[in-house]
Amino acid sequence: MGKARDAQAEAGRKVVCRNRKAAHDYFIEERLEAGLVLTGSEVKSLREGKASLQEAFAVLERGEAWLLGVHIQEWVNAKFFGHAPTRKRKLLLHKRQLRKLQGQMQEKGYTLVALSIYFNERNRAKVELGLARGKRQFDKRATIREREQRREAEREAH
Repeated sequence: MGKARDAQAEAGRKVVCRNRKAAHDYFIEERLEAGLVLTGSEVKSLREGKASLQEAFAVLERGEAWLLGVHIQEWVNAKFFGHAPTRKRKLLLHKRQLRKLQGQMQEKGYTLVALSIYFNERNRAKVELGLARGKRQFDKRATIREREQRREAEREAH
């Protein structure tokens, strides 16, 4: 079910990188798309696939959303016009979305985790954010157990 939804959603996307560990460490309650404010050298590096979302998360400060912990490698040909690989990047969201996220994060103790960075059909860099709640150790073990049972059922069916 999850793979079919992912394939359908990625029809017009060119995915640059994913945060595979996010699904293991968090319950993803809600997903949303946000634009990224990038410099030219960052866009060039993203097009080459030189990015990592291992530690990526978003914070809300003074009515604005910021993406932290994303590592976009410096573009080789940038010379002195380059960028800092782990700088704080602004996210583009509607005010309505920001207010809703602010309320959910304060009230329920959620966090915003970056799930993937991609280029949409109009060649704009976007980030998929997940409103997430952290898993405990026993939750992680249960998820692994379910995944293994699903795999065994598929093997027996074939």
